[in-house]
Amino acid sequence: MRAIGYHKSLPITDESALLDLDLPRPDPGPHDLLVAVRAVSVNPVDTKVRMRAQPEAGQAKVLGWDAAGVVEAVGSAVTLFHPGDAVYYAGALQRPGTNAEYHLVDERIVGRKPASLNDAEAAALPLTALTAWEALFDRLDVARKVTGAAPAILIVGGAGGVGSIATQLARTQTDLTVIATASRPETREWCLSLGAHHVIDHSKPLAAEVAALDIGNPAFVFSTTQTDRHLAEIAQLIAPQGRFALIDDPQSLDVSLLKQKSVSLHWELMFTRSMFETEDMARQGEILNETARLVDAGVLRTTLAERLSPINAANLREAHRLIESGRAKGKIVLEGWA
Repeated sequence: MRAIGYHKSLPITDESALLDLDLPRPDPGPHDLLVAVRAVSVNPVDTKVRMRAQPEAGQAKVLGWDAAGVVEAVGSAVTLFHPGDAVYYAGALQRPGTNAEYHLVDERIVGRKPASLNDAEAAALPLTALTAWEALFDRLDVARKVTGAAPAILIVGGAGGVGSIATQLARTQTDLTVIATASRPETREWCLSLGAHHVIDHSKPLAAEVAALDIGNPAFVFSTTQTDRHLAEIAQLIAPQGRFALIDDPQSLDVSLLKQKSVSLHWELMFTRSMFETEDMARQGEILNETARLVDAGVLRTTLAERLSPINAANLREAHRLIESGRAKGKIVLEGWA
């Protein structure tokens, strides 16, 4: 089968950073779906793993943690899906990635593709929808009020993949005032189009930007990028006893800044459930099905912003380059095999 991977971690400017490969088609284990992949999207985790994870000598590593496709075959213990079902999902860190014609995934972390979306539109959603949903409702528990705080959430990096879906979820599934950050006119308009009540500039001090809104100290802050750069401002602007979640990978973080206000800190990694096969691992399939329901009801929309075709090494290198530039908005999707 066709696939894209690498033999050595290299800068994306090197043509060998990602290569077209021919690999054996895998066979499903008991709980696996074998999915014929039709579209994949690219996330910051793809670029991070590419630079950090060296394949074993003589082996290739295939990346990719978002896919939409059709079930080709099922394992002996599968009960939720049948061949021919259209699905979407975000995969697992410890297994080969979705940048291949055929991919194995545990049925418990798979959802039925939104009927109203095409493959590319659906592939933009799984990883970011799961991350945003878990951060808002499992980690920050935004349905539980913070006494004395403004009923508001600040989403740092509102135009990114996770920020784009978190803004929609916060606006449509809660009564919170949604404040997103963006620094360019096009990303500001993107955030407003997704439902943000206010958009502030993260290239300026965030505490002063929030104070100028005159709504009080937000109960919740969700940081998707450059947390180390913004943490002191977040500690200043968040309400006492507020709740703060982050998803990025700062080299260091002085969490003592949160102590004076008794702010709770929550890490979100959507791979935790699949990595440890937690008892509630199937919750991810449920979240994806609920996301699909909301999409088909017109409540949520895809965050697809750029589409490349076909799925090959050259286009995947371009997608990685765009992600690494830090100037992407929404999601970049590759679709179809040449």
